[in-house]
Amino acid sequence: MIIEIIIGIIILIILVGIVVLYNSLVQLRNRVKNAWSQIDVQLKRRTDLIPNLVETVKGYAKHEKTTFEEVTAARSNLMNAKTVAENQVANNQLTGALKTLFAVAENYPELKANENFKDLQAQLSQTEDKIAYSRQFYNDTVLMYNNKCQMFPSNILASAFNFKEAEFFEVAESETATPKVEF
Repeated sequence: MIIEIIIGIIILIILVGIVVLYNSLVQLRNRVKNAWSQIDVQLKRRTDLIPNLVETVKGYAKHEKTTFEEVTAARSNLMNAKTVAENQVANNQLTGALKTLFAVAENYPELKANENFKDLQAQLSQTEDKIAYSRQFYNDTVLMYNNKCQMFPSNILASAFNFKEAEFFEVAESETATPKVEF
């Protein structure tokens, strides 16, 4: 009788452990999805600001057609990206195109003084900061989730219930290169 009670308690402890581990995996997976949606929200905000910015610059720099086309194409690619990897590539393209757009704006002092342009530029800068924070939060969440998927004993449950590791949002190599400063 006592052996049966002990075996029952051991089985109950194992079942509770499995439930706790499973629920923690689900919770972390959902945090990863939530963190990704936060990045998505900020990327959407940025893509919404870009047409206004482009139109403002167009009024001053009518001959910069290729720059506007690059920004528009990069924005479209970002809006159509589905996976983390596609989003990374499209985001890097858009960042490069925006750098070119702001370089064009530098050639037009009256544009730089335009209140609408300055406001759009400030909003875009704030959004870029939010994107950077959201990326960091996402990657931290992915790290916790992936650790849980890889560490014993939760890795057994992760494998059994088909929990897949999440992708990190990585910066392009061109963005991590040390800039060359010359005086």
